Amino acid sequence: MGVWIDTDMGFDDIAAILVVGQSEFEIDGISLVFGNTPLPQVRINAAGAAGAFGWTFPIHTGRAMPVLGKLETAQAILGETGISTIGRSLPQAADLVESDAFAALCRWLERKGQHRILALGPLTNIAAVALARPDLAARITELVWMGGGVTSGNHTASAEFNALADPEALSIVIAHGLPLRMVDLDLCRKVLARPEDVEPVRHAGGANAELIADMFSGYIRIGTSRGRPAMAIYDPCAAVAFVAPDIVSFRPARIDVELQGALTRGRTVVETRATHATFNAQFAADIDADMARVIILAALVNEARK
Repeated sequence: MGVWIDTDMGFDDIAAILVVGQSEFEIDGISLVFGNTPLPQVRINAAGAAGAFGWTFPIHTGRAMPVLGKLETAQAILGETGISTIGRSLPQAADLVESDAFAALCRWLERKGQHRILALGPLTNIAAVALARPDLAARITELVWMGGGVTSGNHTASAEFNALADPEALSIVIAHGLPLRMVDLDLCRKVLARPEDVEPVRHAGGANAELIADMFSGYIRIGTSRGRPAMAIYDPCAAVAFVAPDIVSFRPARIDVELQGALTRGRTVVETRATHATFNAQFAADIDADMARVIILAALVNEARK
């Protein structure tokens, strides 16, 4: 079965793509969106990853700016390239062939069959389809999104980054009734990568073992440099929920996003009481964290063995 991935191409995005790529699903295409870093750098990251890992699925350029407001990136945390590392970085590669993500998504949605999307960044590309081609957006079977926070945020006290970067896009997705399954901060923080998890990757023996290990270590250092013993594995958690939903417990809820307020913009409001709201989405309430770690780390080690 073919699936689609929408991504802002940081290291955890790459790990999530590896999780999907090593599952039973075939990746039909990838669309790029601003997020971890501005879109030109996202394109550079995608070209480097495709070259390093031998990706042959088509990669399409999506939106560079949110629906409204200024560009928001995670470079303050992830660095200029959006990918932290302790040494090796993605190789320089020829830029991607220009290909419009909106047109590609529309062509994919026109095909028969199921249309499952894994979204790992701001939902701007998906919102664009919902606005311009609601008939095709209605054909989306499932939209698993890494974003939002049931209890709190990370980019601000209220808002998770992917939601804050384009809250209007999230609002559009919700308003159009797309089948949203939110994998939020609270869920992802149950699945942790520790410094010792890097060693099996580094010693896997393949051509990319050192590259993956250095980026993985740089990613984990985001957490340990702030006094934490480990780092939450955000986007790969959403990939696990996408490819192995049997180890994730989804609950129905009413999900809305706050569009106003300097301190509250981007906050996701999750109402789980059926007596208080009509449900419009689902959120991942629990996960088998040990099994999720096994799936994610196996994907990294397997790639590092090649």
